[in-house]
Amino acid sequence: MRRLAARGAAGDAGEVAAPAADSSDSAQGRSPSSWRLIDLCAVWDAGVYLPSAAWNGASSGVARRRLNEAERLSSVREAQLKRLKVTRPRVLGSRERGRVPRMARQPPPPWVHAAFLLCLLSLGGAIEIPMDLTQPPTITKQSVKDHIVDPRDNILIECEAKGNPAPSFHWTRNSRFFNIAKDPRVSMRRRSGTLVIDFRSGGRPEEYEGEYQCFARNKFGTALSNRIRLQVSKSPLWPKENLDPVVVQEGAPLTLQCNPPPGLPSPVIFWMSSSMEPITQDKRVSQGHNGDLYFSNVMLQDMQTDYSCNARFHFTHTIQQKNPFTLKVLTNHPYNDSSLRNHPDMYSARGVAERTPSFMYPQGTASSQMVLRGMDLLLECIASGVPTPDIAWYKKGGDLPSDKAKFENFNKALRITNVSEEDSGEYFCLASNKMGSIRHTISVRVKAAPYWLDEPKNLILAPGEDGRLVCRANGNPKPTVQWMVNGEPLQSAPPNPNREVAGDTIIFRDTQISSRAVYQCNTSNEHGYLLANAFVSVLDVPPRMLSPRNQLIRVILYNRTRLDCPFFGSPIPTLRWFKNGQGSNLDGGNYHVYENGSLEIKMIRKEDQGIYTCVATNILGKAENQVRLEVKDPTRIYRMPEDQVAKRGTTVQLECRVKHDPSLKLTVSWLKDDEPLYIGNRMKKEDDSLTIFGVAERDQGSYTCVASTELDQDLAKAYLTVLADQATPTNRLAALPKGRPDRPRDLELTDLAERSVRLTWIPGDDNNSPITDYVVQFEEDQFQPGVWHDHSKYPGSVNSAVLRLSPYVNYQFRVIAVNEVGSSHPSLPSERYRTSGAPPESNPGDVKGEGTRKNNMEITWTPMNATSAFGPNLRYIVKWRRRETREAWNNVTVWGSRYVVGQTPVYVPYEIRVQAENDFGKGPEPESVIGYSGEDLPSAPRRFRVRQPNLETINLEWDHPEHPNGIMTGYTLKYVAFNGTKVGKQIVENFSPNQTKFTVQRTDPVSRYRFTLSARTQVGSGEAVTEESPAPPNEAYTNNQADIATQGWFIGLMCAIALLVLILLIVCFIKRSRGGKYPVREKKDVPLGPEDPKEEDGSFDYSDEDNKPLQGSQTSLDGTIKQQESDDSLVDYGEGGEGQFNEDGSFIGQYTVKKDKEETEGNESSEATSPVNAIYSLA
Repeated sequence: MRRLAARGAAGDAGEVAAPAADSSDSAQGRSPSSWRLIDLCAVWDAGVYLPSAAWNGASSGVARRRLNEAERLSSVREAQLKRLKVTRPRVLGSRERGRVPRMARQPPPPWVHAAFLLCLLSLGGAIEIPMDLTQPPTITKQSVKDHIVDPRDNILIECEAKGNPAPSFHWTRNSRFFNIAKDPRVSMRRRSGTLVIDFRSGGRPEEYEGEYQCFARNKFGTALSNRIRLQVSKSPLWPKENLDPVVVQEGAPLTLQCNPPPGLPSPVIFWMSSSMEPITQDKRVSQGHNGDLYFSNVMLQDMQTDYSCNARFHFTHTIQQKNPFTLKVLTNHPYNDSSLRNHPDMYSARGVAERTPSFMYPQGTASSQMVLRGMDLLLECIASGVPTPDIAWYKKGGDLPSDKAKFENFNKALRITNVSEEDSGEYFCLASNKMGSIRHTISVRVKAAPYWLDEPKNLILAPGEDGRLVCRANGNPKPTVQWMVNGEPLQSAPPNPNREVAGDTIIFRDTQISSRAVYQCNTSNEHGYLLANAFVSVLDVPPRMLSPRNQLIRVILYNRTRLDCPFFGSPIPTLRWFKNGQGSNLDGGNYHVYENGSLEIKMIRKEDQGIYTCVATNILGKAENQVRLEVKDPTRIYRMPEDQVAKRGTTVQLECRVKHDPSLKLTVSWLKDDEPLYIGNRMKKEDDSLTIFGVAERDQGSYTCVASTELDQDLAKAYLTVLADQATPTNRLAALPKGRPDRPRDLELTDLAERSVRLTWIPGDDNNSPITDYVVQFEEDQFQPGVWHDHSKYPGSVNSAVLRLSPYVNYQFRVIAVNEVGSSHPSLPSERYRTSGAPPESNPGDVKGEGTRKNNMEITWTPMNATSAFGPNLRYIVKWRRRETREAWNNVTVWGSRYVVGQTPVYVPYEIRVQAENDFGKGPEPESVIGYSGEDLPSAPRRFRVRQPNLETINLEWDHPEHPNGIMTGYTLKYVAFNGTKVGKQIVENFSPNQTKFTVQRTDPVSRYRFTLSARTQVGSGEAVTEESPAPPNEAYTNNQADIATQGWFIGLMCAIALLVLILLIVCFIKRSRGGKYPVREKKDVPLGPEDPKEEDGSFDYSDEDNKPLQGSQTSLDGTIKQQESDDSLVDYGEGGEGQFNEDGSFIGQYTVKKDKEETEGNESSEATSPVNAIYSLA
């Protein structure tokens, strides 16, 4: 029996339903038409076509679907077949049918490859603007660059575009404005730019040949189509000519030239006789790529027909025939005896002299050929000689690319598809027969029209954001880049202070609404050009969801699926996924979120069932959508049909019992020989079996049971053999047990050469299961002695192979045989064979430069193995230098696979080269790889601004750090609300590296906020900057009054006042309780009496014990001193005892002088200042 499991026929994740659907839909009898596929992604898994809503990994898919290892049963040996009288098709013989795949391979429809590619690209695709929002034009459809049209039809040149408002169109022809209104034959389709040129009323299509370009314009910009070269198909007639018979000696080479008329496009050439019989071609007679017919040697039978070259033109669907050639063959053996054609030495039998090979095309021993990257390379060698030479192809210094190379025209042509730069080099063809050999070398140069490295994409920015358009292309020669804006050269456009052009990049800073435009990048070289449109759109749009709400997705257990959540917003929102409305953001582990917001679940489990919510957030708001995921059990065939051998006329029953999810509708169908089985009146199909009544020989073949639901399918296959007699057991397995093959033996090395050797072996017994493959392994004793590696694989029908070898390897070989049961034991090893050394022909791969610390860069690479070392002492020359500088290369020789460069600046790009070298020389000059030194923490964000436009929101804005010191991974914002001594809970927000704005919704109008912002690199968060929000204007005074008692300055002021009051109280107490000494200078003439208490220093002691008031004063109740009468008299201050007055009544005289004098004298007699006196003076 055979088992073929192919889950996911309708999708691993299956289908998405209308919002209100539930898991009971199938049970309620809803039509499958009410469901639709969520995706068109499809994959090949182990060769099986699996359309699905996601894809299955090959390795995990095999484990999940428990693939059965059985294959078709092999045929028995011829003697056993005769003994059993088995009636079987010849095609199933052990050697004739070849290897049967382990899994039947169902080729997908052609659209699947494109759909799968588009699916993968969509995961990282750019976000598109919804059509209800204003946007510049975008070209959506256009004709090909080289547009060839049928002269019998109207000409159609396509150009369609979208935009809002809808764009208008105009055309140029040969770089000049094409006025459509002036030509009655030319019109433009409505709501489109497609040109229609109508010839129903006459006219010549050739008059409209030229180069056309479409312009789509609205008020936000202009988009351009490619330059479309319009050409009219041509199918000229063959020139009339009279051809004489071609006389040629038998055995001589001959070329019949075709020389077709030059058509557009070039016609398809083929040779026929004048009676329209095709010319039989083989390795002796064949048609070359140029259309000529080549005879490596002419034989007498070639004269039996004539030869006419035919040209078929594509557009007109006409075939033109050239006048036929007739041959006259001169021979030494005039009788055309057909029996000699199969003679082992036909040429000697006919008296034809044998000749060494010589080339008919191309001429000479060497030639060159140029091919463009991405095209097919066709190399051709046609040789003459007797006997007919064999052609073999080689590449100098390497092997032919096995995945892209194929041989055509009886090995006379080598085609390499999708050529790349590594396919350049020298190829040679070897023509040989038993008389000798010659070779022709073809030097292949690969050039390249421009191809994209980084195609510019539409740029959607919010006002004030920064962005860039990048246009990078490569080619050979290096293409030039030209920027245009709205179809005009950028140099002639009005200056824009927010725009800066730096080679292949346009940088936009602080973008405003006026910056909206469509930019064109045109990159070209001598082999072609590329033109790309990319618009800059400046929008302020809150997040919105673009898919239907509340979708239902059903998926098969253990498969991989993807949940889509298309969204839009400007600034571009951040999208996060949550499950069942709780928990943290889903990303990592079993989940992966793509750039476009899709959530991939790598392996579905039962616990993954639930409601998934996607939330898109930017500074203007947020939007969310939900997807309900249901997990279904897989469909499994648990009792599979078994291979059977039945006699004619009996009844056969093939079982197929299935287990599936009860909520899904199951369908069981049968295939015969991989085609749908017609259930006739001799067959009965039931849910778990297929019964065949009256088995006939035509019933022999493979039967496949297909159990499928809307979401997946399972396959199982069995083979029915019909016997001619009734003596054969009903089960062939019991009659002919199979086993693994015996090991091959007697390995022999012959045809020893510098880079090749022929290995021959004798096969072992296949043990009733034909050998399908031979695996040749090798071991070398220098790098990994004792370790065997796979070298090549060959069909089971061969026992000799030419092995391609690498220089300086001491080879030893062994062979393993494989059949459907398993692999044999390895053969005994062959003798060793060492190839001579040579300089390396390649360099190590996967070269990287990454910093492990902020001041270093670690250069690593994948070391070369034994088959690429090519010589002893393999080492690596490591070179590095700062990028875009002219400094000399630093270099060091390393024997390992890493080198650390120290003392580097922080996050600086370096050019890195790693070149292999051995004792025979250096490898080829390596390509430069860009690496970076280590990252560090970034500096603080610049110009952090906090604005409060109203009491509900606070707007934050900042600029990128002056020194990022690495790849910016985002920003971290921490903020907390506070009101006096009350502090709220801290909130943390993480932003993308392009976001420089954020809006905080206030929870109350009184609290203030403290914001701390820092930038992040892969190293971590850098220096933070802190700002506080301003106090709300209406609450500032109230808050100040409420909070003044808690302010530090107020507390200090109160303490100072209390201290001063305390000091004053102390002074008053001292004055009342103790008194003091006051220096006195007496101005009176009255001498002191003896009773007056006088100190030695002339001062008087006034103490409270005397209870005497001051002279001329009395004490009031509150202790203050009041003046009763003045001790001085105005007379005392006048001269001669009389006072003088001015006219206004003011007194003048000695008062001022006297008073000044007293003050001066008093100062002279005062005591030295002391702390106590100072306090008294204050009092």
